[in-house]
Amino acid sequence: MTPIPQHPSATAVPVRAAVIVAHPDDETLWSGGYILEHPEYLWRIVTLCRATDPDRAPKFQNVLERFGAAGEMADLDDETDQVPLPQKELLDTVVHLAAGISYDLILTHGPDGEYTRHRRHSECCQAVVELWRTGGIFTQRLWTFAYEDGNGTYLPRVRPDADRREILPHNIRQEKLRIMTDLYGFRPDTWEVRTTPGEEGFKCFDSPKDVRLDTAAGHTS
Repeated sequence: MTPIPQHPSATAVPVRAAVIVAHPDDETLWSGGYILEHPEYLWRIVTLCRATDPDRAPKFQNVLERFGAAGEMADLDDETDQVPLPQKELLDTVVHLAAGISYDLILTHGPDGEYTRHRRHSECCQAVVELWRTGGIFTQRLWTFAYEDGNGTYLPRVRPDADRREILPHNIRQEKLRIMTDLYGFRPDTWEVRTTPGEEGFKCFDSPKDVRLDTAAGHTS
């Protein structure tokens, strides 16, 4: 997968990239290969939920260290009933997590998430796109994860309309799996590990005016 272009003086100004996701492990599941393939980027990885989770929060810190990334967690509601989050709370949280930094690239969820269905994934995408449009966050490019699961009939796979897709090299695929099993602690037979894609895909946008969210159709176009 082609990296994003460097600044004119690449050695002096490295690419600054962020991953904005709902939960700790989403960064690894949906874009861990790309992160591992670009250790030269200045990564910031943030989550909307689970900051006070006594299990997942310390594991996320270990994953940040493995990726060589800065990061932060928020603690928005993540109960199983998935009550919609108040829009202002959601937008304010994303702005805080983005830390006022101007990015070259932001990665985030697709508008329908990556599987059937977690509301927080969709809300995360919608908030990031809205803030990009209104100047609440700043990035040259936005890539949304491009996966689907056939309404739950199979494990998530790259969408056929993805703009960028890559079958990960064996060593990157194995390291991505190791992060899920050794750092996050998922057993090999869990949904999370079985889902961990060996191919990654993204929808890619260079301007907020190019993004149209269409959750009913299940795609970003």
